[in-house]
Amino acid sequence: MEHTVATMPAARQPGCPFDPPKELVEARDQSPIHRYTFPAGEPGWLVTGYDLIRTILADRRFSSRKELMLHPTIDYSGIEMPTAAPGEFLLTDEPLHGRYRKPLAGRFTARRMRLLTERVEQVTAEHLDAMQQAGPPTDLVTAFAKPIPTIMICELLGVPYRDRGSFQEDIDKFMNGETPDEELIAAYTRVQQYLAELVAAKRAEPTDDVLSELTGGDFTDEELRGMSTILLAAGLDTTANMLALGTFALLRNPEQLAAWRADPALTDRAVEELLRYLSVAKTFFRTALEDVELGDRTIRAGDRLILSLNTANRDPERFTDPHGLDLRREPSGHLAFGHGIHLCLGQQLARVEMRVAFPALIQRFPTLRLAVPADEVALRPESADIHGVKSLPVTWDA
Repeated sequence: MEHTVATMPAARQPGCPFDPPKELVEARDQSPIHRYTFPAGEPGWLVTGYDLIRTILADRRFSSRKELMLHPTIDYSGIEMPTAAPGEFLLTDEPLHGRYRKPLAGRFTARRMRLLTERVEQVTAEHLDAMQQAGPPTDLVTAFAKPIPTIMICELLGVPYRDRGSFQEDIDKFMNGETPDEELIAAYTRVQQYLAELVAAKRAEPTDDVLSELTGGDFTDEELRGMSTILLAAGLDTTANMLALGTFALLRNPEQLAAWRADPALTDRAVEELLRYLSVAKTFFRTALEDVELGDRTIRAGDRLILSLNTANRDPERFTDPHGLDLRREPSGHLAFGHGIHLCLGQQLARVEMRVAFPALIQRFPTLRLAVPADEVALRPESADIHGVKSLPVTWDA
């Protein structure tokens, strides 16, 4: 029987801020793949099952090229999609993707990221000290979740300290799913102008950072600017939302929180489980470059596919009790960082940040709790690329 999903859901169920939209879960329970018609009438597919999504992400017959993509809720009739800007490696295929990614991969290895642990500990402690000194209540997003990854990725790239605040603000504007078009374009333009100046400064006077190292290669200024944009946006927004939404999830699961606080050895498993459970990077897109047999379906060349990672990471065919948060769960290959050649470049940095920040927070503030009712915590809209909370008001016993 052919399963069809008519529209992508606009919101999560009230009271279920961590769960995928109900319609997507129901669709996945019917079938791992569904017909989907894009707003302008183009035929496509919605893929909700773990095994199929993992297969697609590893198959180079499915393209990531920007000019082939369609948004599931926007009508692009009469609009020719642009190609990726130079350096935007997430939106390219091989061999161009490899040209950009390979020089970066050596600078984001697990070993190199572990060497940053001491610095992450220092940054985390500084922000916890500031929270403690200011006293409750506070917005955990602005006091803790955003600053830590902001400082780390900016230091890696060589963004001067004085400029980090404006970077964080502008990147949030083009990632939050709510910024009006005019403001979004202005924020994006400011980031591009700044990065152009930064690249020029690193070429003239290199410092000890990734961007300076890259200026020694054969990349153009435009390519370096595009690569830096991807690294900044991904390095700031995903981890910031994991830290905030993850803390929210822990506060709503006090037994799990208590278990982690009592047993710090759970940290590695707990971080992997939060990544699976929350799946903040919830949707990927691909386009078939040729006819492909996928399960019992034939995907035609040119068909667009929406990959629902949040339902894949809750797939009962892969995970026992998939909708439960279990910090003792044996890690079993979640797709929170994607898979295949586009596997998240910064995954090891994100892991280091979370392995340090979560335990430090819950140990420093053993009475940490929400300062507002849970249903009053404002979520990002489903139109945002990354799921999360707008703010997280918390308090504790001073």
